[in-house]
Amino acid sequence: MSLGFSLALFILSVVSIALSVLGVGLFTTPAVTHLVRVHADQRRRLARTWAGFDVPRPYRPLPPVAGMGSVVDRWSRLMRDPATWRDLAWLLTDAVLGFVWALFPPALIAYGVEGFVIMAGLWKAVQHDYWYAFIPVEGFGTATLCACLGAVLITISLYVNPSFVRGHFVIVKAMISPSRGAQLEQRVEHLYETRHDAVDSSAAELRRIERDLHDGAQARLVSMGMSLGTIEALVEKDPAQAKKLIAQARQNSADALTELRDLVRGIHPPVLAERGLGDAARALALRMPVPVETDVELDGRFAEPVESAAYFAVSEILTNAAKHARAKRVWLDVHYSEDAGGMLRIAVTDDGRGGADITKGTGMEGIERRLRQFDGILAVSSPPGGPTMVTMEIPCAPESGAGRPEPRP
Repeated sequence: MSLGFSLALFILSVVSIALSVLGVGLFTTPAVTHLVRVHADQRRRLARTWAGFDVPRPYRPLPPVAGMGSVVDRWSRLMRDPATWRDLAWLLTDAVLGFVWALFPPALIAYGVEGFVIMAGLWKAVQHDYWYAFIPVEGFGTATLCACLGAVLITISLYVNPSFVRGHFVIVKAMISPSRGAQLEQRVEHLYETRHDAVDSSAAELRRIERDLHDGAQARLVSMGMSLGTIEALVEKDPAQAKKLIAQARQNSADALTELRDLVRGIHPPVLAERGLGDAARALALRMPVPVETDVELDGRFAEPVESAAYFAVSEILTNAAKHARAKRVWLDVHYSEDAGGMLRIAVTDDGRGGADITKGTGMEGIERRLRQFDGILAVSSPPGGPTMVTMEIPCAPESGAGRPEPRP
């Protein structure tokens, strides 16, 4: 399969590129390159499944086809993409070296089984004319030695074959992974996008704060000021009415204070600043209208931006579970793992109606943008009928609590 498919794709690619001089390759090369990349992606999946290797895709984005000009632009970008040529080199290597390398493990097992077949009776047909490895097949005695050697070969294969399989995918990773230049280019592009996301998020947050102040606390304070002016005019003429207005002003001041506290809590909750993400997540769970079962295991604190992003992501997802999913119960798991250099992992599961889609609505997209600023990821599994499981991972490392408020007793 490796020999035939890889070799066929290599020949098709070379012929298609050569035909670009005549104009035909402008149309065939993108299609053939797409097949090559599908074949390479399949090998990447096998590398992850069989050898535990993560082989990233190095390909640059291509423009959509919309006229002859876009066809030429698409072909030009493919030819300028280093990953296109790396794939071609890999196809040829895979068709030759990869095929031989992948053939050795089953061949070793088959050769070991052949020793048992010789002892089972094949020695009668091949005696005096056949050698099994270094053993001449002369009779039942040498056939028995063949079986012993076959057993040794099969035993050896159990230990060395995984290394051969892993070695095959080492070659795959070395040839079709992004080069250092491509990795830097992807990183720059990612930083460019996340920078814009961070700026957009900050601008949206400022607009929200301004809107909440204008529509809430500011309106109440203005109303309270007008009431105080009326009270000043009525305090001598109509004391009873003045007392009513004083009570109303007192209520407006209390409401304004509550709204200001809620606004401050929305910017950076005090429990998050004082006690950290673990206690803040538990506090969120207690405020939910549906029962939330929490499993929080965090040792230490994290950088304030990380804790803030994780907190508001959990808040948004819990709110969605209670408001939109019609869930009767929610499970919140928050823990830190040392795997992959340190990872904060959060999972929110509910027994609601399911059907959540990260591409629909702004809530999930906002969470994803917030997490991308820290190289975090968001994954959603929500089949119709439920359950829904939202998983978040943020690369980070715990830090000491120096310079932070001491937790309250």
